Amino acid sequence: MAARSLRCFGTVLSASRPGSLCFRGSPCVFSTAAQQRSTGDECGPEDPRDEPKHPLSDCALEHKAIKLEEQVRDLTERYRKALADSENVRRRTQKFVEDAKLFGIQSFCRDLVEVADILEKTAESAAEEAEPSNPNPTLKKIYEGLSLLEAKLQSVFAKHGLQKMNPVGGKYDPYDHEIVCHVPAEGMQPGTIALVTQDGYKLHGRTIRHALVGVAVESQE
Repeated sequence: MAARSLRCFGTVLSASRPGSLCFRGSPCVFSTAAQQRSTGDECGPEDPRDEPKHPLSDCALEHKAIKLEEQVRDLTERYRKALADSENVRRRTQKFVEDAKLFGIQSFCRDLVEVADILEKTAESAAEEAEPSNPNPTLKKIYEGLSLLEAKLQSVFAKHGLQKMNPVGGKYDPYDHEIVCHVPAEGMQPGTIALVTQDGYKLHGRTIRHALVGVAVESQE
């Protein structure tokens, strides 16, 4: 009896599908884990790469192209302005360096022209003393030496761009001259410079000391 029951149980097992344990006439009791995983994979979400792509419309592409062109124009304009600004800065810097080279000795020249004034007055005084009526040879040599020294000093001034003004007979210019007196216009046009009480100087065309002048005016009777 027992042997017959075992043979029947074996027949049932062989009739069932591989991978599951089922009895004839009854539903499947369980399934393997591999089949469950396989079933889960088949029921999973679809691959997003398989989703259809929607290309941009012609209107959207045209609008995007217009925006890009505007950005290019804006960046180009900014670049041109930056380039112009940098060029202006370069020119101003170069001008500043050149002016520093030319006018760096301006204060020194102002002090030096005062020495030239003293030398000129001393030479004039020596010239008055060294007249032909005065036979003193020492005064004559002093005058000649002062004259040579004054000429050499003016030559050095000119070499470095420092020049004395000669405004007598010219028009009054407030940027170069300072009026200290008025004189009758005898044979001169009113408004012209008749005399100079102190020489003025320019350094490379820039006035560093105004000339003290007397201007001719019409005489009032």
